[in-house]
Amino acid sequence: MAKATPRTVLITGCSSGIGLRMAVQLAQDPGKRFHVIATMRDLRKKDKLEAAAGDTLNKTLTIQRLDVCNDESVTELNNAGVGLVGPVESISIDDMKRVFETNFFGAIRMIKAVLPEMKKRQKGHIVVISSVMGLQGVPFNDVYAASKFAMEGFCESLAVQLLKFNIFISMVEPGPVNTEFEMKLMEDVARSEFPGADAATVRYFKEIYLPASHEIFTTMGQTPESVAKAVVNVIAKERPPFRTQTNTLYTPLVALKYADTSGDLSVGTYYNLLFRFTGLFHLSMSFLKCITCSCFRRRVTPA
Repeated sequence: MAKATPRTVLITGCSSGIGLRMAVQLAQDPGKRFHVIATMRDLRKKDKLEAAAGDTLNKTLTIQRLDVCNDESVTELNNAGVGLVGPVESISIDDMKRVFETNFFGAIRMIKAVLPEMKKRQKGHIVVISSVMGLQGVPFNDVYAASKFAMEGFCESLAVQLLKFNIFISMVEPGPVNTEFEMKLMEDVARSEFPGADAATVRYFKEIYLPASHEIFTTMGQTPESVAKAVVNVIAKERPPFRTQTNTLYTPLVALKYADTSGDLSVGTYYNLLFRFTGLFHLSMSFLKCITCSCFRRRVTPA
């Protein structure tokens, strides 16, 4: 029996984080089912990927430059998403546009570039790294969440018509992920002054939101490796799902939105946990830490 031709997988944003881990896991597939084209905006940052790729480099993994914010760059072929957090009054329209340029229009540029060939072949699979923030808004992440909501709506609309061409779209929706990108973002905003925002809002952000966010990432945060593994599983499926949430601990928070069509349940719950019943919030985090602790799992696992 002839050996199956490896599937070509083009991944954007591979200089670090989830993109890097996805590229390496696919390239190291024992069955050599994939040929990975790992791209990034700045090839001077390729050292970490080259080291992680090891023997797969220039075999099942090749590295190329790609800037999704540039039409010419996309046509010649790092959709490493950008984040933005803080009081909305202090965020310029230009900064908001920058987030949408990468997180929304950058992804659309890639999709537009690959669709003609996929339609011609009557086969294809587009995987978009979205976020639970594309399903559920989070305080002080207004603009980032909006860019992910836009991506979710675009892909959900497009997915229906693409099934006629045997092309699948999959939205992978991580919750908190502990990456260098996220840590640097939080360090930067903690030092910011947020001109234009009132003193009370800045105080809420620094004294309530930032500590709560740190606790959520510490308790519920996934590693880039675990998210990459979920993506690899989606890619390997013959009929991939449209949505995959990678963090089951976060699923109940998203479910609140769909349990009440008025939206009051989810908005009220977030408000109460963050601003009114902070003790309950800390207790919930402590409980999650307990049940996710490896020593607890060993105790409850049947012999």
